[in-house]
Amino acid sequence: MSRVRKGKMTKDNYDKTLSLLTGVLDYEKFKSVDLAIETVVENVKLKQQIFAELEQHCPSHCILATNTSTIDLDLIGEKTNSQDRIVGTHFFAPAHIMPLLEIVRTPRASLQAVVTMLDVGKKIKKTPIVVGNCTGFAVNRMFFPYTQAALLLVDHGMDVDKIDQACIEFGMPIGPFRMTDLVGFDVALATGMQYLENFPERVYKSMLIPLMTEDKRTGEASQKGFYKYEGKRKASPDPEITSYVEESRRISGATPDPEVWVHFPVFLPTFLCSS
Repeated sequence: MSRVRKGKMTKDNYDKTLSLLTGVLDYEKFKSVDLAIETVVENVKLKQQIFAELEQHCPSHCILATNTSTIDLDLIGEKTNSQDRIVGTHFFAPAHIMPLLEIVRTPRASLQAVVTMLDVGKKIKKTPIVVGNCTGFAVNRMFFPYTQAALLLVDHGMDVDKIDQACIEFGMPIGPFRMTDLVGFDVALATGMQYLENFPERVYKSMLIPLMTEDKRTGEASQKGFYKYEGKRKASPDPEITSYVEESRRISGATPDPEVWVHFPVFLPTFLCSS
């Protein structure tokens, strides 16, 4: 309804769009679908279970897609015999605004499945790009270190808000901490675990997000994360995070180090991916 209130959609179009949606609680109506996109939390076992069920209930021509932002597709489809029709369709948050769409292709994915998803992406007015299959794919593979560097800087004495502001002045639309609040701490933690399992030598093990999660600060959805949120999703600095930052610093044993650069770790994976 927000698009109607803002004058970006008529009430008639809104009602027509909603009429095209049908909610179901089982797989009965999946027998005739051409495309299924899974969007559950970043949990490997859950995704494997869902893809095994989709393979069983969807027709053989149906493309089986996942919205995972990080997990290797070979791992997700490990319990199936349908690797040729499994592709990634990674939408970026917020999905109704961000234009980029990663179409993830595994070596076993059929060319037709990839081409079909490119066509779907264009029809829903996204900017689809085809990327290879690996932990984090292209965008998150490069920008996971962006958040890692920000957490490192906090442990070494810098303020959350100042880091975000510096990144915005650099040219980013939002800073790493505001971005983490937007996507949610559950996604951040799940993503972090994937990198820890696959690239342990590249991961900075900050305790800041786990400490905040223990107190049910999980980002914008809970109205408290690195920032606090009131009214129309407006973020404002929250003095309460000071205690979490201090505890994270104590656990890490970090000392102030002004020579650490937040963007350097972004460039290194970019080079590694292109070499």
